[in-house]
Formats: sequence, structure tokens, C-alpha cells
Amino acid sequence: SLVSTSVTFFHLGGLLLGGGCAVAADRMTLRLRPANSARFRAHLQELHGMHRPVGLGLALTFASGVLMLAADLPTYLPSALFWFKMGLIAVLLGNGLVLRRSEMALRFGWADQERGWRRLQRAARASLALWFGSLLLGTALLAA
Repeated sequence: SLVSTSVTFFHLGGLLLGGGCAVAADRMTLRLRPANSARFRAHLQELHGMHRPVGLGLALTFASGVLMLAADLPTYLPSALFWFKMGLIAVLLGNGLVLRRSEMALRFGWADQERGWRRLQRAARASLALWFGSLLLGTALLAA
């Protein structure tokens, strides 16, 4: 149906927008070294600009996910896989806060650059794993 197709589109579109921007930003974070101050500062500005599209993508994915859940409560509510995915999403959101706080601390000079950069890179690695892990679990949930 048109409604089902639209909800699925917004769910996958939100994932593509939020996850795509996050994966690109994480990749840049893992490749860059803070020794080049100009590139480092530009990267922190770029990371700051990524928060909005990632948040929008997450909001679209969340809203459409709620609609998908509401359409089939008897299937999803008792599913351990569903709850594991929700837990992973909660960890992803928490890690996003760590990324944002780390970026801000580095951008405004609130943190030691080397320690702050290591924290940002750890969070970027975790972000990659969490985005792909949630995609895997969502795919498994659809197949179940």
C-alpha cells in the first residue's frame, strides 16, 4: 500500500541521511590527525555541521519506526531482536552525545587536544559499529 511504502521509505531515507552523514564524518575523523591545525579546525567545523542532518535522519527513522511498531505490536513487542535493536539505538544516541561533546570541547578549547582527539576517535569507531549493527539488526528483524 501507499502508506506502508511511504513509512518504509521514510525509515530507510532517515537511515540513509543520518547514517550516511555519520559514517562519512566518522571516516574523516578516523583519517585526520590533529597535527595540521588548519585542517583540524576545519574538520571540527564540518563535524559541527553534521549534527543537524544526522539528527534529522534519526528523527525520521524514529518517527517511521514508531509507525511500523504500531502497525504490528504483536510481532515486535515480544521480540528479543527488536528490544536488542532498541538497546543498540539507545547506545548509538548516547555515543552521539559523546561525539558532540567531544567535538565542542575541542572546538572551544575546553579539552586537552590529544586526549580530546583520542576520545573523539573512539566515539567515531563506536559510531561506525553502532550504525552498521543497528542496520544489521533491522534487516534481521524484517527477515524474521
